[in-house]
Amino acid sequence: MEVLRPQLVRIGGRIYRKNPIQEQTYQHEEEDEDFYQGFMECAEEPCDAYEVVQTQQGFRCTVKAPSLLYKHIVGKRGDTRKKLEVETKTSISIPKPGQEGEIVITGQHRSGVISARTRIDVLLLTFRRKQPFTHFLAFFLNEVEVQERFLKFQEEVLQKCSMDHGVDSTIFQNPKKLHLTIGMLVLLSEQEIQQTCEMLQQCKEEFIDDICGGKPLEVEMAGIEYMNDDPGMVDVLYAKVHMKDGSNRLQELVDRVLERFQASGLIVKEWNSVKLHATVMNTLFRKDPNAEGRYNLYTADGKYIFKERESFDGRNILKLFENFYFGTLKLNSIHISQRFTVDSFGNYASCGQVYFS
Repeated sequence: MEVLRPQLVRIGGRIYRKNPIQEQTYQHEEEDEDFYQGFMECAEEPCDAYEVVQTQQGFRCTVKAPSLLYKHIVGKRGDTRKKLEVETKTSISIPKPGQEGEIVITGQHRSGVISARTRIDVLLLTFRRKQPFTHFLAFFLNEVEVQERFLKFQEEVLQKCSMDHGVDSTIFQNPKKLHLTIGMLVLLSEQEIQQTCEMLQQCKEEFIDDICGGKPLEVEMAGIEYMNDDPGMVDVLYAKVHMKDGSNRLQELVDRVLERFQASGLIVKEWNSVKLHATVMNTLFRKDPNAEGRYNLYTADGKYIFKERESFDGRNILKLFENFYFGTLKLNSIHISQRFTVDSFGNYASCGQVYFS
C-alpha cells in the first residue's frame, strides 16, 4: 500500500514522490549513501522556480541551510556530494562543519544547476524531518487560579483513585508548565529562530489583531478527556479549553497560525486543525518528569527513541472528574518556547512572543 500511496514532498510549488525504501531503517549518517538512492527517483524532474544567476563561467545557485544538515549533503566520505556533482554535472561548495553560510551550486548548464538544487532540497527536507523538535508555539496557562485548581485536581484524584492501576503522583503535569500547544518546530539556527519570530509578528499584523480585537481571549479550562480508545488503559489525560463567550475565535486563531506556518515550511503539515488541549496527566512523566509526550521520537543523529510507558486505569477519574473546573484565563500572548528549558518562573523558556493587547 505504501508503494501505491507514497509520501509527497512539496518543494518550490512542485510536488515530488518520496520513495520509502531505506526511510524506515535510517539511523546514522553512514546510511546516507544508501538513502540517496532511495530519493533519486522523486527528484528527476527539475523545478524552474529557483533563482539561478548566469555568470561568466556558467550558472550559479545558492541554498541556505543550517550547518547541522550539511553532513547529509556531503554523505559518508563525501559520496553523496560526489554523486550529485557527477549526475548533474555541477560543482557543489558546502561550508565547513560548524560554520553557517550558503551551499553554492555552479555548473555549465542551467538545467543541471536546477536539478542539483532540487535534489539538495529533497535531502534537506527529509533529514530535517529526522531532527527532534526543538521548539513549539504555545499559550502559557500559568495563571495562579488555574495552577491552584490543578493542584486541587491532583489532590482529589490521588485521594479517590490512587488504588486504580497505574495512578500515582508521578504522572501529573508540573503546574508551572501547563500550556496549549499550537505546533511543534525544528529550529536549527539563530536565523531560523528569528524567521519564526518574524512569521509570528506577521500573523499578529495580518489576522491575530482582528480576531482578538486588541484584547486578551477569555477562556475557561474545564472538563477532561483521554487520548486513546480504552479508558481502562490511558496514557494521556488532558483538560479541555474553550472560549468563555462560546465563540470559535480561539480555534480560528490557532488554525490560521498553524496554516501560515505550514505554508512557510516551518511546521510539517500533519492535520488541518489544532485540537486544543492541556495535558494534566501523562504516563511518560512516570520515569522522566521532563518527558514531552509523543514528540520524543528521534535523537539528534536520527535514532528512534522508544519510550516505555505503563498506562493507568482512568475510568474512575473520568467518571468522578468529567466536568472538573480548572478556572478561567486571559490568553494574551503566543510564545515560541524552547523544549527542555525552564525560565525563572518555572515555565518553558521563551525565544519570542507576540501580545494581543
